[in-house]
Amino acid sequence: MPEITPVPLSRLTTLRTGGEPARLVEAETPDELVGALREVWAQGEPWFVLGGGSNLFVGDEPFEGTVIRVRTTGIDELPGSRADTVRLRVQAGHDWDALVAETVERGLAGIEAMSGIPGTVGAAPVQNVGAYGQEIVQTLVEVELIDESTGEVATVPASELGLGFRTSVLKHHYGSVPERPAVILSVTLELERVGGEERPIAGEQLRGALGLEPDQAVSLRWIRDHVLATRARKGMVLDAEDPDTWSAGSFFQNAIVSDAFARTLPAECPKWPLAPVLDPVTVIPLAAFDGILPPPPVVTRDVKVSAAWLIENAGLRRGFRFPRSRAGLSTKHTLALTNRGEATAAEIAELARFVQNRVASEFGLVLQPEPVLINVEL
Repeated sequence: MPEITPVPLSRLTTLRTGGEPARLVEAETPDELVGALREVWAQGEPWFVLGGGSNLFVGDEPFEGTVIRVRTTGIDELPGSRADTVRLRVQAGHDWDALVAETVERGLAGIEAMSGIPGTVGAAPVQNVGAYGQEIVQTLVEVELIDESTGEVATVPASELGLGFRTSVLKHHYGSVPERPAVILSVTLELERVGGEERPIAGEQLRGALGLEPDQAVSLRWIRDHVLATRARKGMVLDAEDPDTWSAGSFFQNAIVSDAFARTLPAECPKWPLAPVLDPVTVIPLAAFDGILPPPPVVTRDVKVSAAWLIENAGLRRGFRFPRSRAGLSTKHTLALTNRGEATAAEIAELARFVQNRVASEFGLVLQPEPVLINVEL
C-alpha cells in the first residue's frame, strides 16, 4: 500500500479543519485504490476516502484510522448510444472542474453548468451534484465501484444508485450510514456533441440564472465563463487568497418539504416544486356514468425551499460571526460557512448549530448539513 507521512487534514480539506490521521495512503492507480480499500476493510480499522476535500467537515481531534486519498486520473472515450453522443469514462480522482473544462473545449454538452464545482469526479454521483438546472443524473450512465461488504468490483448502472436531490444510496447522510457502502472507482457520462457554436438553451433554470431569453443562443464556452463568474461573486470558486471561499460550499441543503408545509412559509420564500402539477384525467365509461363525478384524487408533492432565504430571514446576514470567532457566514452567500483563518472545527460547528436553531425557531424547519461530517457532531 502506498503509505505516506500523515499531515493534518486541515491541509487537505477546503474548509481547512481536521486533525492528523494515524495513517495516510495515496492511491494513484485503480489497482492501488482497490488494494488499499481491501486491506483496511480486512483489518476492520476506521477509514474514509478523501478526494478533493471539498465536501468534508472534519473534527479537530486526530483521526484514529486510515485516510485513503484518491489520486487516480484519466479520461477514456467510448461510443455513445447515438451518433451525436459520446461516452467518457473518467477515473474517480480526476478533478471535476478540469473534466468540465475539457468537455467544453471538445464541444460536449451536458455538464457545462456545473463549472466551478470543487472536488473529484468520483464524489459527483455520491451526492448527485448539480447547479443551475443540471445534475449529474442527467448524463450519468454507470459507475464502477468496489463494494465494502464483499470487496468485489462491479459496474452499476445509474438507475440503481437511487439518485435524488443531492443524494444517492452511496451517500453518508448526517446521522446515518449509506444504503450501499461502496467506493466509486470510475464514472461514465454520456454527453452530446454540439461543438463550439451558439445554440438556444433548453433549461429554464439555467436561462434564468444567466439572464437569457428563451430563444437566445450562446455557446458552451459562454455558459462556462458566466457560471464561473456567477459562482465567484458568491464566493463559491476556491481562491487561496480569499477566506470567503475557504468553505465546504453550501453547508446546508435546500430543504425538501411537503407542499402543505411549504404553504406555511412566507409567500416570498423561494420554492420550487420537484414535480409538475398535472390535472388528473378521469375516464368514466358512458354506460356506467350516473351523472355524478367522483371527487378528484388528492395529489401531494414535494417542494424544494431555499435554505439561503431561510437563514437570511431568520436574522442572520452575510458575514455574521460570533465575537472573537474565526468562523463566519460568507460575506457573499449565507449558505457557506467559512474559515476566516485557522478556525477550529468546534468554532464552525458552533456557528452551524446556531444557524440551525435560528431557522428552526423562526420557521419550524431543521436545516440538514450537506458535507460529510467526520469526527465532529452538530
